[in-house]
Amino acid sequence: MIVSKIIDALLTIDELRGSCTARTYSALLSDGGSFGRICCVCEYSEPVPLSKFVDRIGACVVCGDVDVPIYGYTIIDSLKAILELLPEQFHRIYGRSTARALIFTGVSTGRSPMVAVRVSHLKPGAVILQGIDPSGVDGVARRIAELERIPLLATTLSTEDLAENLNNR
Repeated sequence: MIVSKIIDALLTIDELRGSCTARTYSALLSDGGSFGRICCVCEYSEPVPLSKFVDRIGACVVCGDVDVPIYGYTIIDSLKAILELLPEQFHRIYGRSTARALIFTGVSTGRSPMVAVRVSHLKPGAVILQGIDPSGVDGVARRIAELERIPLLATTLSTEDLAENLNNR
């Protein structure tokens, strides 16, 4: 409630000054461009327990606590993000809240996505590695998740089935 009031106050101040900040963020968020090909951002109107989310996509816990709320998810093509996403665009994968599940698709070991999370100042509520069995998750990826206290999960569900399960909430 307090955060919402602070945000409203900041938006009002920005509006009185010509809405420069709001226009900048609006342009960033509405730019489909290559960002749209790299990932899909979904916001929830109310928090969803990560455990319920995990059941929906058939994920297994690699490490961490799934008794946390998430406010959305982002599906990210891991390889495209590594090759095409500019450093200043990385924050956009978080949408309106960092308390979200980042789902990296096309993962072989999980190390690269977890290194990206480790070096970022923004931390997600959970990381889900798609296309990998939990036993195939790299030890360094596990250790990073433990150090950052981020639940790490894995699912072998196809990208199409994953998206379908999430859309049928």
